[in-house]
Amino acid sequence: MKRTRTAALIAASTLIAGAAAAVPVAFATTASAAECQGEPWDADTVYWGDDLVSHQDEEYRAQWWTRGQEPGTTGEWGVWEHLGACDGAGDDPTAEPTDEPTDEPTDEPTDEPTDAPTTGPPPGDGETTLTGYWHNFDNGSTVMRLSEIPAAYDIVAVAFADAVPSPVGAVDFTLDSDVANQLGYTEAEFKSDIAAIQAEGRKVIISVGGEKGNVTINDAASADAFAESVLSLMDEYGFDGVDIDLEHGIDASAIETAMRAVHAGAGSDLVYTMAPQTIDFQYESAGYYQLAVNTKDILTIVNMQYYNSGSMLGCDDQVYSQGDVDFITAQACIQLEAGLAPSQVGLGLPAVASAAGSGYVDPAMVNDALDCLTRLANCGDFTPSQAYPGIGGAMTWSVNWDATSGYHFADTVAGHFSTLP
Repeated sequence: MKRTRTAALIAASTLIAGAAAAVPVAFATTASAAECQGEPWDADTVYWGDDLVSHQDEEYRAQWWTRGQEPGTTGEWGVWEHLGACDGAGDDPTAEPTDEPTDEPTDEPTDEPTDAPTTGPPPGDGETTLTGYWHNFDNGSTVMRLSEIPAAYDIVAVAFADAVPSPVGAVDFTLDSDVANQLGYTEAEFKSDIAAIQAEGRKVIISVGGEKGNVTINDAASADAFAESVLSLMDEYGFDGVDIDLEHGIDASAIETAMRAVHAGAGSDLVYTMAPQTIDFQYESAGYYQLAVNTKDILTIVNMQYYNSGSMLGCDDQVYSQGDVDFITAQACIQLEAGLAPSQVGLGLPAVASAAGSGYVDPAMVNDALDCLTRLANCGDFTPSQAYPGIGGAMTWSVNWDATSGYHFADTVAGHFSTLP
């Protein structure tokens, strides 16, 4: 796997900086020696959240990971928080001439176009999607090529990328030798299949974690290593993004830093999903809860696992047991009430009973849950306080398990999407 920072990250950071420059912010350039707390900004330096820099006698604080994005050009909602002039800079006589000509022309034309994106739709495209995991291993279900995955699956999550010994936080992926030998499947064919799926308008992402996978991302260095390695895999295989499926505890702040770095390198087309367990949204202080809410501006969808769970509290503070429609809807509304857009909420269920230890429901019940959430129909004892049309869709573990039933899950659930508001 490539260990140096990818060209895509550099190019994307430069591109974003260039695009953001369309929102001009004028500052006076002084000839006097102003006293600045931060070191002078450098285009090649990586900055992390809360790092201070100075640029053109102005102070800025980084709000998340960044490189190559010039302070003063990223706008009100960009990565650089403008803290004001450096000590002494405001006394310079050159400040007065620059204020007068720039205030009037920049305020009027830039306010209107820059406000719109901040109130626009979330990153999810609003289309209902079916996500399915593809096994890069043989667990007795079935082994299959990516090319065999039915078109009903809009997002294919390749399971899984593995942690590497060093650096901490980095991940890698290699086509499993057992799967490859059984199918006569080469890496070149695997990559070709990814491209073919994408040519149909569908997405292929790399999933990180799973039941046995444990990736440590808990500081700036490991966040950087994770972001760099994910971007490298996206370069190498053509993945559209990454799925966070870490089931052994997460550091929300560090993963947010990592995902903002991945987003900076990949651009706005990044597909960023996560698959938390139900326990991960029981408390506002829980890692996944914080991660989802804090990154909802770049998040595609949260496909919570409504299985292998046991009983949990719903959004009405009542206890619900897995295996019925109330459990699914009362858990899903926690995410909706937390501030996620309906398009960012997906329902994750096993494709067949053998795919999970517990929590399997007939796919028809998944449709009932979708109906209940989107139009308050086919609910059980629990009914949400409001309808949430435009729900994100569903996820299943897994495509391989679904194949053992003749794709009953995909046919039933994806076939129901067109009826949803």
